[in-house]
Amino acid sequence: MSTAPALPMTHAHAPLLFPHLEPRRQAMHLYFHGNSLRVIAELLLVPEGTISTWKKRDGWDDIKPIDRVDFAIEARMSLLVLKENKTGGDFKEIDLLGRQLERIARVNKYSHGGNEADLNPKVANRNKGARKAPDRNVVEPEQQARLIEQFESTMFGYQRTWFEAGKHHRIRNLLKSRQIGATYFFAFEAFIDALVTGRNQIFMSASKAQAHMFKQYIIQFAKGEGVELKGDPMVLPNGAHLYFLGTNTRTAQGYHGNIYMDEYFWIHGFMDFRKVASGMAMHKKWRQTYISTPSSLSHPAYKFWSGAHFNRGKAKADRIEVDLSHGNLADGRLCGDRHWRQIVTVEDAVRGGCDLFDLDELRGEYSEDEYRNLLMCEFMDDTLSLFPLLTLQRCMVDSWELWDDYKPFAARPFGYRAVWIGYDPAKGGQGDSAGCVVLAPPLAPGGKFRILERHRWSGMDFDAQARAIRAMCDRYHVTYIGIDTTGIGEGVYQLVKQFYPAVTSIQYNPNVKMRMVMKAQDVMNKGRLEFDSGMTDLAQAFMSIRRAVTQSGKLPTFEASRSEETSHADIAWATMQALLHEPLEGTTSTNSSFLEIYQ
Repeated sequence: MSTAPALPMTHAHAPLLFPHLEPRRQAMHLYFHGNSLRVIAELLLVPEGTISTWKKRDGWDDIKPIDRVDFAIEARMSLLVLKENKTGGDFKEIDLLGRQLERIARVNKYSHGGNEADLNPKVANRNKGARKAPDRNVVEPEQQARLIEQFESTMFGYQRTWFEAGKHHRIRNLLKSRQIGATYFFAFEAFIDALVTGRNQIFMSASKAQAHMFKQYIIQFAKGEGVELKGDPMVLPNGAHLYFLGTNTRTAQGYHGNIYMDEYFWIHGFMDFRKVASGMAMHKKWRQTYISTPSSLSHPAYKFWSGAHFNRGKAKADRIEVDLSHGNLADGRLCGDRHWRQIVTVEDAVRGGCDLFDLDELRGEYSEDEYRNLLMCEFMDDTLSLFPLLTLQRCMVDSWELWDDYKPFAARPFGYRAVWIGYDPAKGGQGDSAGCVVLAPPLAPGGKFRILERHRWSGMDFDAQARAIRAMCDRYHVTYIGIDTTGIGEGVYQLVKQFYPAVTSIQYNPNVKMRMVMKAQDVMNKGRLEFDSGMTDLAQAFMSIRRAVTQSGKLPTFEASRSEETSHADIAWATMQALLHEPLEGTTSTNSSFLEIYQ
């Protein structure tokens, strides 16, 4: 059943709303209730012209609805207060009207520039007193229990050996193959130790970017159990601090905790840095863990590995000799300098339960020298290398500390500065890979080159590699691309040419290779090349390049180890292809390329 709409009150049945009010106020309330000026005049016995004058002067039409309600409540409350014999209902209504008046006052204050506390006084009470900062990086007991269970149940056999050694020995010194999960394991071990014991953990590597790999692993572990970790340093509720440091001895001081030093055979000035690091773990409750793939016998860290550093200044009777053979250290051994040493090759890892490798495929992918160095933990003899480690170390820097104009995780890591790209194709051997490098040229003649990115692509077809190069062009302002088209690189060259018509084809011959090597040597010897110290694979690639002769035996050339069919030097050759864009005398500037985009 529908209900008819209410009609405006007429003089025949409309009562006076507030008889205690003067006629002018009565007229306003009657107008708010929908009565016409004529009806109001008849009810109040006042001329209609007078009612019209009151309406205009008091601006009845301009009064907001909330103010009209406020006036009505005020008038009703005045009537009840003046009443001599009040009932219980009157007192309840007075209380209700009072609270409504207070609420309307808060709304009006908020409407005239107030804040949320004007609407809700409880907000102001919440903000009173000292505010407790929310707990960060909280790991609940059940989450911690699951993390510990995951850590202990996913170890390979050789990783469990590392874990057990850490319970009994302060110093663990490990020589290991690439890609056997050492950084991953020790990140997990340190995180669990921090949760259980509250001890600080300090991670260091050849560069700060490399050290932050520990951080990324730890964040992944925690995220798997629904824990979001933040901060640098990362601080746990139990007080444990996790630090992720580069190799700057000025900043890597003043901390104390367990030390994890990754890739120490690639750290420039290792002995000075090791002195600082060992000072941070001097107390007997802290342990030190040194992990690395081998570099060169000439690296200062070799004396630390061999025990020669321990023998310095000691009488002959107090010196030690360490048998560094794989047969002696394969199972781990506590040596005379109280270092627990172990060598873990890729073949040891497979025997220890690691099912991530196909050894036959690896033997086909790498030459004999590369296989022994990268995977069997044999040190390189760089005396015959065109790029010895000593030369390369002058190029290796902590990019996160020095390159403030390069943001690797940004959509445009280098802004609109010019970059060059060098690409070296796979040679066609079993398991061979292609190399690609992004090089930042100097802005002024004689300035420094910087290697921003390097990539090795294995098992990718021409189209996939061309698309990867195109993605680089989307992220960088590319002003030069050089591609080796001597052999199968022609396929990638043709695809790249479709979106970058200015791509340069480089046809290899002994003279071109000679120019490339001479250019790279000149740039390095003049201190004009920098790359992140964490790019140890790039340093290894350059170290593997040696002199050779052509098949005719008449012309000098260069090769990467004993086999030209499989080459780990791809990223080194890619770098040299990019460097070749600058004339040998080094007079090219990229200022014009840099400024063109602003014209």
